[in-house]
Amino acid sequence: MNFSIYDFTSFNQWIDKFLYDNLPPFWAVVVEMTIIGLVFLLFYALVGLFLVYAERKVCAFMQNRVGPNRVGPYGFFQTIADFIKLMLKELITIKNADKLLFNIAPFIIIIASFMAIAAIPFAKGLHAIDFDIGILYVIAVSSLGVVGILLAGWSSNNKYSLIGAMRSGAQIVSYELSVGLSLLTIIILAGTMQFSQIVEGQANGWFIFKGHIPAFIAFVIFLIASTAETNRGPFDLAEAESELTAGFHTEYSGIKFAFFFLAEYMNMFIVASIAATVFLGGWMPFHVGAWEGFNHIMDFIPPFVWYIGKTFFVIWMMMWFKWTFPRLRIDQLLTLEWKYLLPINLVNILVMAFLVLMGWHF
Repeated sequence: MNFSIYDFTSFNQWIDKFLYDNLPPFWAVVVEMTIIGLVFLLFYALVGLFLVYAERKVCAFMQNRVGPNRVGPYGFFQTIADFIKLMLKELITIKNADKLLFNIAPFIIIIASFMAIAAIPFAKGLHAIDFDIGILYVIAVSSLGVVGILLAGWSSNNKYSLIGAMRSGAQIVSYELSVGLSLLTIIILAGTMQFSQIVEGQANGWFIFKGHIPAFIAFVIFLIASTAETNRGPFDLAEAESELTAGFHTEYSGIKFAFFFLAEYMNMFIVASIAATVFLGGWMPFHVGAWEGFNHIMDFIPPFVWYIGKTFFVIWMMMWFKWTFPRLRIDQLLTLEWKYLLPINLVNILVMAFLVLMGWHF
């Protein structure tokens, strides 16, 4: 077997052949799904814990302080200690809560983010499932998360939780339009909704450069709208601590609260991954025209490193937003979407369609 860190296709085919040679077809599929599920569980936990640590350090840097620095070197094990604490905490049962919905809500949010992450290409050949309608699938399943938020707020039988959930519902439904339309702008340029083909289409240049100004505008709108959709500052009205204690997850404790906490960071990772894949070339290296020597050096960097680097760059920008801008009021938040982002998006789609029709893109 020729295994290469530059193309995981042969490695995947080897595993697939090994399982089908030694097991009946049904059990081979079951084992493959189990392996993928366990890998995603481990990846989910590690990335979630790392992003919590990264957020604390970025926040500390922006506010000119140190951040976590006691548990482990540079406070690296602080989030693991916090996770263990949450795991061991008592699950408090709310007397008048709707028990079934109250317990199901955190799992709905986690499942929605798991379904979304399955379609993201991490490197060449490193792809759980490659739908020909990949972007449509991710938009559809990621929007299921709002159901969990609404159920959590309503079933808690707490007015603060209900207000937080209603705010979140209005916010996510509104900003999902801008997320979808900004991605549609790039779909017009790429001519496909399949993530692998979108990445392949950026082999000779990332879409943020190939699509001229409309692609850059779509990228900026996607960043703003996806930050709002993941309930992060300055759009974190659903869990505004100063007025709603903790919003829709006020009544949750222990591992159930940890699910909400983890899902927020994983949703941030998913939208950053989509931005990196659709606008910044995914796992494609950075190439400059006829600079053969430079391009050859860039090709030495493994695709997975390119993907992770771009994703964490977008995550850093989202963290930068949160710790720079003050929280918006709910009317300002909805005005920004309906009066500004949506009209700009619609015009931007028309401009991009015209550029593609005339063949004026790179």
